[in-house]
Amino acid sequence: MEKSSGGGGGGGGGGYAWAVSAGLNAALAAISTKLPLPQVVRYGMVLLFNVTMWASYVNSLKALPSLQATVTNFATNFISSGLVGFFFFRESLSLQWFAGALLIIIGVVVLSKSSIEKRVSTD
Repeated sequence: MEKSSGGGGGGGGGGYAWAVSAGLNAALAAISTKLPLPQVVRYGMVLLFNVTMWASYVNSLKALPSLQATVTNFATNFISSGLVGFFFFRESLSLQWFAGALLIIIGVVVLSKSSIEKRVSTD
């Protein structure tokens, strides 16, 4: 089931921005649990980032098919969480992680291209 682009005329581009925002906020929620802050502050940050993530995700669902919104959200969350862990928390990432991240990115691109082609051909 195709979603309409809404009233803004931005089409899927705005939907992808919302999906990426949702993924980044989900990653920030996870990252905030590792910060050296008082526990109540970390809980507050997790709550704030999760509420923001859900609002962004709902907006992405208004502009994109659910599969593309979900996959884009997941990919952004997975990759940004992994990279922040690697660069800021000195966590190790295996070659398989990087290979998986690349495959996820390729999958998101393929899904987004197929959606654009389908929308153009049905208009």
